[in-house]
Amino acid sequence: MAQDKVYDVFVIGGGINGCGIARDAIGRGYSVFLAEMNDLASGTSSWSSKLIHGGFRYLEYYEFRLVREALSEREVLLSNAPHIIWPLRFVLPHHKDMRPAWLLRLGLFLYDHIGTRKLLPGTTTVDLKSSPVGKPLKPLFSKGFEYSDCWVNDARLVVLNARDAADRGAEIRTRTEVVSAERKDGLWEVRIRDRTTGVSETVKARLIVNAGGPWVDRILSGVVGRNDAHNVRLVQGSHIVVPKLHDHDRAYIFQNGDGRIIFALPYEEDFTLIGTTDQDYTGDPKDVVITDSEIDYLCAAASEYFAKPVERDSIVWTYSGVRPLYDDGASEAQEATRDYVLKPDPADGAPLINIFGGKITTARKLAESMLELIEDRLGKRSAPWTHRAALPGGDFPPDGFDDQVARLQADYPFLDPHQARRYVRQYGTCAWKLLGEARSQEDLGQHFGYGLHALEVDYLISHEWAMEAADVIWRRTKRGLRLDAAQVTALEAYMADARAA
Repeated sequence: MAQDKVYDVFVIGGGINGCGIARDAIGRGYSVFLAEMNDLASGTSSWSSKLIHGGFRYLEYYEFRLVREALSEREVLLSNAPHIIWPLRFVLPHHKDMRPAWLLRLGLFLYDHIGTRKLLPGTTTVDLKSSPVGKPLKPLFSKGFEYSDCWVNDARLVVLNARDAADRGAEIRTRTEVVSAERKDGLWEVRIRDRTTGVSETVKARLIVNAGGPWVDRILSGVVGRNDAHNVRLVQGSHIVVPKLHDHDRAYIFQNGDGRIIFALPYEEDFTLIGTTDQDYTGDPKDVVITDSEIDYLCAAASEYFAKPVERDSIVWTYSGVRPLYDDGASEAQEATRDYVLKPDPADGAPLINIFGGKITTARKLAESMLELIEDRLGKRSAPWTHRAALPGGDFPPDGFDDQVARLQADYPFLDPHQARRYVRQYGTCAWKLLGEARSQEDLGQHFGYGLHALEVDYLISHEWAMEAADVIWRRTKRGLRLDAAQVTALEAYMADARAA
């Protein structure tokens, strides 16, 4: 059924860029419709290294504007979402055969000073022979540097942007494919199809934002009809997860002989996340999987530093994603710019603005830049606002996480400390909305394993667009690292019943 309403902005893509733009636009007074063909954050946005960071290595490629913006954004995002973003200290061991110590010190000096930094501590030198952070490393490493960035639950960042946009009035449709988009009488007529029901409808809009990520060129060619579209360079990045390699709370950044760097990050309490790779990708983004050569590369690179080698048979999980980098002609994938490019379509009629590239760290700023372009075409409504606006559940101080955990336990004394901590880490102050009138463990409903109960699943279905087990165990939570096949099957059955009800 055709809609009579004309939306100001139609967003294609439910990753961090699309959801961030939808949130910013609706908050400024534009009407917004967003369509995502799969689940929110099901593409690039959930397959990152989970970092809010300035991009230390980007300094080598003179990306000073990008680094400055990213460094400043760390504390903005930390203040607005302290439940899903928190400070993380990185240890950079000095390797005499890699970048010289003076160059690292210079880079870290710039890192500390070219962006705004009030909450995060600066760089220090660390004696790896005496410090606990040196214990997991090979004895040949005696000196290192320690600096600050932040950890982020990337998929939850996307979902919370969508949730806030919807709460402010945006229409968010998941599992909804954009079939075609045609300019007619100064508007866009966008044909969409619900991939669950098969039902199609037409939505009218004044402007389209193409935030399709790795599919941005395909949208231009297949949906809009631009057959000459070639703007992105698809770069595969893969990670491995192994049982945790150390007991402290620091992360490591390692220099490799090929000029790349990899991270070894504390992950989900019991694991270490190692990545990433950088290699060109030519297939369908939905089919990307880690290659044997990437596994070998990550194991070998980490084993250069850790005293205990990282073996292939210790891997408990892998994931791969495709970064849609703007094709700037760089000869190597690792050299391609991580900056974003916003390009208006030159055709006459209703405007179309395309997004190429970008990083999770700078997605909020990308949205602000996009809104400037939208304002130029649709007229200005209100001023930028997201820099001081907490995401759902994030309305507490950056140093107030433990206080929220204590409050939750006081209000729900049947929760054990680990449960309370996880709920606050996942949902922040929305944990109270999730738990509602629950007064006992029994009130949490069916237990699927490792602290995942029906009450939480119901909340994710009703408030966060979860439809399938993978939405819950890999994007909304990371219970997939722990649940066995029978437990996942039980969850699938529960959610199928919920969909049918």
